[in-house]
Amino acid sequence: MTDEILIHETEAASPNFRTELAEQLAALVPEAIADGKIDVTKLQELLADDVADASERFGLFWPGKKRALRAAQEPTTATLRPDFAESKDWDTTKNVFIEGDNLEVLKILQKHYHNKIKMIYIDPPYNTGKDFVYPDNYKEGLQSYLQWTQQVNEEGRRVSTNPETHGQYHSNWLNMMYPRLKLSRNLLTDDGAIFISIDDNEVDNLRKLCNEIFGERNFLGVISWRTATDNNPTNIATDHEYVVVYARNADALPYWSAPTEKAALIIDKYHQLRNIHHSDTPVIETELRKWIRESTRQGDIDLDGVSHYSYVDDRGVYYPGNSANTRPGGYNYDIIHPVTKQATAKPSKGWRWPEATFLKAASEGDVHWGADHTTVPKIKKRIETATELLKSSYYEDNRATSAQLATLLGAPVFDNPKSVNMLRRLLRFTTTGNDVILDFFAGSGSTAEAVMALNADDGEDRKWIAVQLPEPTPDNSVARQAGYSSIDQIARERIRRAGDKIVNDHALAIEARENPLDIGFRAYDLEDSNFTRWRLSSDVEPDRLELNLLEMRGSSSDDEATSDDLLTEILLKQGYSLTENIEPVNIDGLDVRSVGHGLVLAYLNEHVKPTLDQLRAVVAEDPAKIIVVEDAFQGDDELKTNIAQLCNSKNIEFWTA
Repeated sequence: MTDEILIHETEAASPNFRTELAEQLAALVPEAIADGKIDVTKLQELLADDVADASERFGLFWPGKKRALRAAQEPTTATLRPDFAESKDWDTTKNVFIEGDNLEVLKILQKHYHNKIKMIYIDPPYNTGKDFVYPDNYKEGLQSYLQWTQQVNEEGRRVSTNPETHGQYHSNWLNMMYPRLKLSRNLLTDDGAIFISIDDNEVDNLRKLCNEIFGERNFLGVISWRTATDNNPTNIATDHEYVVVYARNADALPYWSAPTEKAALIIDKYHQLRNIHHSDTPVIETELRKWIRESTRQGDIDLDGVSHYSYVDDRGVYYPGNSANTRPGGYNYDIIHPVTKQATAKPSKGWRWPEATFLKAASEGDVHWGADHTTVPKIKKRIETATELLKSSYYEDNRATSAQLATLLGAPVFDNPKSVNMLRRLLRFTTTGNDVILDFFAGSGSTAEAVMALNADDGEDRKWIAVQLPEPTPDNSVARQAGYSSIDQIARERIRRAGDKIVNDHALAIEARENPLDIGFRAYDLEDSNFTRWRLSSDVEPDRLELNLLEMRGSSSDDEATSDDLLTEILLKQGYSLTENIEPVNIDGLDVRSVGHGLVLAYLNEHVKPTLDQLRAVVAEDPAKIIVVEDAFQGDDELKTNIAQLCNSKNIEFWTA
C-alpha cells in the first residue's frame, strides 16, 4: 500500500480552452512564460516576422467578436439528462439525440468527442430577417435554454428578431455562429470535414469566418445546390443555395471518391438482358447500347459519367481503358496478339502499366484486343469499379423531399427539410465503417435519416449525434395541430418512423448484414448540473454566493436527481461517451451501476450509506475504477479513507463526485 491515499475528484466543468492553450504554449515555448503567465511581448519577439502588423492586417471584424470568442472559451458546468421515455432501443443503440442549446452541448461534448467526429453537417439559420435563437447574454446561455424548456413568457424565450434594418444585422448572425463553429472544429478528426448549408445572405461572411477558424488552406470548395425556383420579388429568381466545405486538416484528408450509384442502373439493365438472352453476349451488348442511347437522349435516366460503360463480355459490363501513358517515358515492351501472334501496336508515349500488370490482365480476360495486331490493346475497366467525384454542383427539386416527409409524418409539419438524398451523397464520399457524424442544427432530423438509410444501403455502421433546440412550433401551425409543440419533437418522431420504414424497405439487405442495422437513439436533455456546488461561476454576486453556500450545507447533489442522472453527468465529465454500456447490478445489497461490462462500478445512492463490508465487496469485483457519490458517505471521512486505501492497494482508481 502506498503512503499517499489517492482520491480522484471529478471536474466540475467542461475543458477550459484558455487554460489548455496556455499549457500548450508553455510546453512549446517555455521561454515565453513569466510568473506562470504568457509574456505576449516575448512571444512576439520569438515569432519575429511571423507576427502580423497590428496596424494593417486582413480579416473579418464585427461588433461583439471578442465576446463571441469568450463564449466559446467559457467552460460550462451543464450536463445532459438521459430521457429513457423518448429514446428508442436505449440498450443497443450508438446514436444520440440531444435536446438543448447547441453552444452548451458542444462544450459538453468536448471531453469525450474531441477529435472523434468524422463529418459535421449543419443547416444553421440563414439570417433572412426572420426569427432565430441565440443567447443575448453568453453568460446566460444555459439559462436561455432553460427558460425555453420551461415555456415562460415571450420576454424569457430569447427569440431575437434580426431584421435587415437592424444596425448589427450581420454581426448578430456572426456572433451566433462564431463560438459554435470554433467549438465544432475541436471535435473533428484530423481527416474530418464540415459541411455548412447557407444561402446568399451570409455565404460571403461564412467563408471569411471559416477561413479564420479552420484556416484558408483547409477550404475544400462550395457545392451549389440547384433546386426549385424561388418566386421572390427580386430581379433574379433564386434557384440555388450553397454547401460550404472545410477540412480540419486538408493534408490529412483522403482522396474523396465513391462508387457511382448511376452504374447500378446499367448493371441492373445488364442482368435483365442476361436473363432474356442468356449467353448471347453480342446481342446483350447491342441491346444495352441501344438502351443507354435512348435513355440519355430522352433524359429518362441520368447516366452522366457512366454511359461509356457499354461493352459486354462473359464477365459483365466494361469499357476499354486507355493503356497509353499520359506523358512520354512510359513502359516499353512487346505485347503479342492472341490471334495473329504478332507484336501489337504500341502507344506513342509507352504503356501506362508494367508488363507484369498487362500480362496478368490478359490471363484474367481483362484485355480488350483489337481485331488484329495493328490496334493498340486496352485494359478493361469493369463497371463495378466505377467511381465518381464529389462535384461542385448538385440538382434536386427539394419539393419532393418536403412531400416525402409530409407522407412519413402524416402532415406537412416542417417547411423545407434538407434533402436526405443530398446528405446521403455527402456521407458516401466522406464516411465509412463506424464513423461518427454530428449535426448540431438538426432541424427535422434529415441527417440522422440519411445516415441510417446509407448504412442500410452499403452495410456500414456509421453513428450519428443530433442536437436540436426545443424551438416552439408556431401557434395554429399544422405542426401544433398535429401535436408537435416544438421542433425537437418533430425530429425525434421523424427519426423513429424513418428508421422503421428503412427496415421495411431494406428487409433482405438488412437480413444479410453482419451487424444489426442501428435505427435507435439515446435521447438526452440539456440540464443544469445535478451537483449544487458545481453550478456557480467565478463571477457570481457575493450575496448569491452566500445564499448558495447555505443551500449546500445539507447536500452537494440534487435530491431530485436519479442515479442515472448523476452517473451520466459524472461519466461525461470524466470523458466517457454518451453510449457506454450501463447495467444495474446488485453487489452485497448495494444498487450499483456497471459501466463497460464491469470496467467501472459506481455507487450513486446519496440517501443510503454503504458499509465498509459492502464497499469491500465492490472492490472484490476488481474493476478498473470505482466511483462513489460524495453524499453517500454522509460525512463519514473514515469510511471514505478506508475505501480509498483499499482501492489504492488493489490498483483501482477511486473517484468521488
